[in-house]
Amino acid sequence: MGTASHIGSYAVKTAFIRGIEAVPVMVEVSCTSGIPGVTLVGSADATVMESRQRVRCALTASGFENPRTSITINLAPAELRKTGTSFDLPIAVAILAASGQISTEGLDECLFVGELALDGQVCSVRGDVAYALLAEDQGLRLIAAPDSIPYGSITCACGIITSLGRLRQGVLNLPSASRIEGRSDKAPQADNMPDYRDVCDQEIAKRALVIAATGRHGILMVGPPGAGKTMLARRLPTILPPLSETDRVESLLIHSVVGQPPEDIERGMPPFRSPHHSISAVGLVGGGRPVMPGEISLAHRGVLFLDELPEFANNVLQSLRQPMEEGVARIVRAEGAYVFPCDFMLIAAANPCPCGHLGDSGHTCTCAPAHVERYQARMGGPLANRIDIHIDVARPASSKVIMGGSGMSSAQMAEMVLSGREFARMRRKSQGNGTGISDTFDNDALKVFEAIASRLHMGGRSIARAARVARTIADIEHHSFISKDDIIEACSYRGRAHG
Repeated sequence: MGTASHIGSYAVKTAFIRGIEAVPVMVEVSCTSGIPGVTLVGSADATVMESRQRVRCALTASGFENPRTSITINLAPAELRKTGTSFDLPIAVAILAASGQISTEGLDECLFVGELALDGQVCSVRGDVAYALLAEDQGLRLIAAPDSIPYGSITCACGIITSLGRLRQGVLNLPSASRIEGRSDKAPQADNMPDYRDVCDQEIAKRALVIAATGRHGILMVGPPGAGKTMLARRLPTILPPLSETDRVESLLIHSVVGQPPEDIERGMPPFRSPHHSISAVGLVGGGRPVMPGEISLAHRGVLFLDELPEFANNVLQSLRQPMEEGVARIVRAEGAYVFPCDFMLIAAANPCPCGHLGDSGHTCTCAPAHVERYQARMGGPLANRIDIHIDVARPASSKVIMGGSGMSSAQMAEMVLSGREFARMRRKSQGNGTGISDTFDNDALKVFEAIASRLHMGGRSIARAARVARTIADIEHHSFISKDDIIEACSYRGRAHG
């Protein structure tokens, strides 16, 4: 081992988060003769520059010596702007190795990520799953704080992770460390999950939600306050199939980068996001500095619920149009382009008017006609035309609420969704996807559809979306071809979009 005045150089592998990916970086440290001090280069932002003070205090608190040499730290490649606090640990390790205070055995096979507290404790950073996937891809062992170790279900990365609680004990014992420490293989199970049996007198809305869940269609619910729109929306994840292993890793990746709790995702539950109507376009779609995913990406493979839809700013709502069509959010900044996945189900809820009582038999609407027209116009336009199912949710009967009337439960609805999806899978396997909208209609259904489309002046997008909903209804009913009843029900869900 050398002394604190030892002259030498060493490079340590690390990474930083850019978008939702971990980008590899080499931390190069050179200790040379000259005026003692630390120079950090390589396009580092203010957060990275502060690591010099944290590392110095952590080294002293851990019983190491701060080298009395001129230290130059380079973060390569220098052209990428570095952000975050994940460079603390690799910088400290590289300094110790360059100054000869620790052995370099096995360091080349490790990817170091972590923030250092002033007392030498290794702290977690956001993006644990991204770092684990990068380490697995490069065949390295991830060295991180215990809280940064992803759950054991991410099997592709579990075999190369070692936790590091404190700087001194971990670094000195690193060459011989072989025991993998991390979180348990299973996240805690949630109790008292909400159930659709608690929603009384809303069987029509439940039917529409089953259709939406089976075909992954967007749905807009309009009704007075207290009708149960929010209850209906928040229970939707209980009838969706569990996430596949691929979808779960994708969702965990996005949540880890943003720093959101992963427990629900870990046990396979589709994500459910419900942003407040005051959210900005950046918060919803993504952006900022550094560029981060928005709520629509956090809802990837799950549900995005927009309550009080007309209260959202118009520019925020219109920013959803392209992501809904493509399933990805594309953000372009001066430093480059970012692509965030956002394949979600959209559920929206709104009152029929500003006071909420238009059409409510038990209350009188106090809104002026002009106010009602202006309020409802916020729900119309291009965004509403991209929502497949529009339904009116009436206030439930008081007697049924008091007596606790029963209806379809989440288990029954989930069974319908699973059955419909399985039938659709088998149908596509035997029939193929077809070459046109009319391929899966029987003759009577096709004539009815043409008449309805002509009467409602439906455009190309509306016709295609109504056909998709009809195909989903037929799958739920196990119809190989769309029947007249299927298309009539599907078109009834497009009525609000056409006035």
